[in-house]
Amino acid sequence: MSEKEFKPVTVDKPIPNTFDLGNLATFDHNPLENEKLKDDEVREEYLKNITRDNVQLLVNQLLSLPMKTTTDSQNSAGGQDTTMTLIQLPETTTALPREKPLPKPKPPTKWELFAKKKGIKPKEKSGKLVYDEAKQEWVPKWGYKGKNKDLDNQWLVEVDDKHVGTEKELLDPRKLNRQERKELIRKNQRQQKKNLERNH
Repeated sequence: MSEKEFKPVTVDKPIPNTFDLGNLATFDHNPLENEKLKDDEVREEYLKNITRDNVQLLVNQLLSLPMKTTTDSQNSAGGQDTTMTLIQLPETTTALPREKPLPKPKPPTKWELFAKKKGIKPKEKSGKLVYDEAKQEWVPKWGYKGKNKDLDNQWLVEVDDKHVGTEKELLDPRKLNRQERKELIRKNQRQQKKNLERNH
């Protein structure tokens, strides 16, 4: 394309465009020419020219915003410095509709229905960490390196009074503790499945 074919970067419009640079949008309030829209041969070229002018106006506005140049050598393939010019966009001014509908409220679980009926208030959450006196640090209550697994690492374990005289008395308390945790997880999963089936 020769230099003469390039269009000017300045665009004049009877009614100035409005801009929402935060959304990279421009709004053209000028009326379209009906004659050109009705003509099949001219319509496409006419709309392309209007679009080109509006994009040019948008780019002009973006280039007037504050710019920042950075040098980032971490992402370059050849180990050379990569210079990037960044434009800081302002806050958006146009309220856009949601892409997806609002999420539906989750139906109450069997326990929540029971608690509401009996007037039981939910227990306040005490956080995920607990202080370990032996280690002198905060550790998770459950999960990886959780406080609930302290029993697993002890070389000497006391038999729980509730297991005395039962078949569990002769079982390794460490193994029993792991089994109880797994059973609790399975019980919780069964309850979740029942709640899902009941709500559907």
